[in-house]
Amino acid sequence: MRKPKVGLLGLTLELYERRGPEFRAGRERFVRERLIPALSDVAEVRFDGACWTREAVEAAVAGFEADACDCVCVVLLSYSPSLIAAPALKGTRLPVVVWNTQELRAVDAGYGDAELMANHGVHGTFDLCNVLTRAEVDFEYVTSHLDDPEPVAELGDFFVAARAAGRLRRARLGLLGYPFPGMGDFGLDTTHLATSLGCQWEALSVADYVRRCRDAPHADVAGLTGEYREAYDLADGVTDDDLAAAARAEIALRGMVADHRLDALTYQFLAFGEDDRVETLPFVAMSRLMAEGIGFGGEGDLISAAGTCLLNWLQPPASFSEIFTIDFAGNAVLLSHMGEANVAMHRTDRRCRLVKRARPLVPTRAGQLALAVSFQPGPATLTALTLGPPGAAGGGWRIVYAVELEVADFGPLERLPVPHSKLTASWDVRELLTAYAQSGGPHHLAVCRGNAGRRLEMLCDILEVEAWPVY
Repeated sequence: MRKPKVGLLGLTLELYERRGPEFRAGRERFVRERLIPALSDVAEVRFDGACWTREAVEAAVAGFEADACDCVCVVLLSYSPSLIAAPALKGTRLPVVVWNTQELRAVDAGYGDAELMANHGVHGTFDLCNVLTRAEVDFEYVTSHLDDPEPVAELGDFFVAARAAGRLRRARLGLLGYPFPGMGDFGLDTTHLATSLGCQWEALSVADYVRRCRDAPHADVAGLTGEYREAYDLADGVTDDDLAAAARAEIALRGMVADHRLDALTYQFLAFGEDDRVETLPFVAMSRLMAEGIGFGGEGDLISAAGTCLLNWLQPPASFSEIFTIDFAGNAVLLSHMGEANVAMHRTDRRCRLVKRARPLVPTRAGQLALAVSFQPGPATLTALTLGPPGAAGGGWRIVYAVELEVADFGPLERLPVPHSKLTASWDVRELLTAYAQSGGPHHLAVCRGNAGRRLEMLCDILEVEAWPVY
């Protein structure tokens, strides 16, 4: 994943420009020699020079938009009046963060007029943020000095959240089959999906999947089966024919993702079972595609498909999953699904098993293989994109999430031929599950490594949806 692209809007005062451009030159040198290198680990920065007129600000912001920047980072290089920048910042759809920083570390006995002139942007940030607030422009505000420990960590989180929000607004989702009958928690109006979050969706056909499986080149199938044998531990009962069928399914699904330019997809296994030409289900394919950043939702769930790829953009790697069983004795829950989990999240101390379902979900011509992924132990975040009650803020959208969770050192279990992991909480699992349910959390969810709470909160602000932390 590339770094977020950030447009750095450096502001100063026209009065200073009239008095002598050497002042601006010094401030621009500070940006190029100190600020941009400090941001280099978290962003690709575009900076065209300081702005001191409304026209210059409007041209700079238009340039950021044309260059597909993910957000605007405003830095007051001196005091600058708010009304040269506020109109352009109100007019752009790019998320805005105001970075309250300066060159000087300390005000001491050596402080004088030169130091004051080069380090007096903070009150300009107040002027600007007051006007943005009055104009109902959302913005993030970060105060840090370059010599602070991890001075750009919070900015980096915002940049990633801004990029994820922008990608969601352009996301293309695929629906293969139809939503599982009766599962109401992922029912939606796709027009509302497109006009609120911006996601487009494509209808994919089982007939096209069958055709692509049939036409998969023999050399590609052989190469992929060899990759399976090298990368995974094959369980007893997995045959050459099963591997070839799984490879054809992966080639077919990859082709559909590429041709439709999909960021995420969902399929309905029942639809596969209704066509007697289907060889197998694409469980292995989807687990591997998630490892490459393609989002997934089960059973025809477009919302969870969007939510999984959104979390993966926010804090990769991320995986689709479900809570299947409560472990009251261990204060934990078992995460699992029929055959899909991000194989990039598999524990690093052992190879992933490639297993065969003893009981096929639906009739298929070949065996149904799956990667028995067990997530790497460590901190984790659980999230779910969902809809709240009609008329709720943010177009009804909310992101329910829980942090302070831990993937336990558990599995893979020999007797469980599906992806499975155990997730523990720092508080009573009864309280976790009750709070999740009362927040409207759906049964499809996503999991990522680490604590993504701050990024999720920023993301919700940018998307203007409800942030619903579960404590």
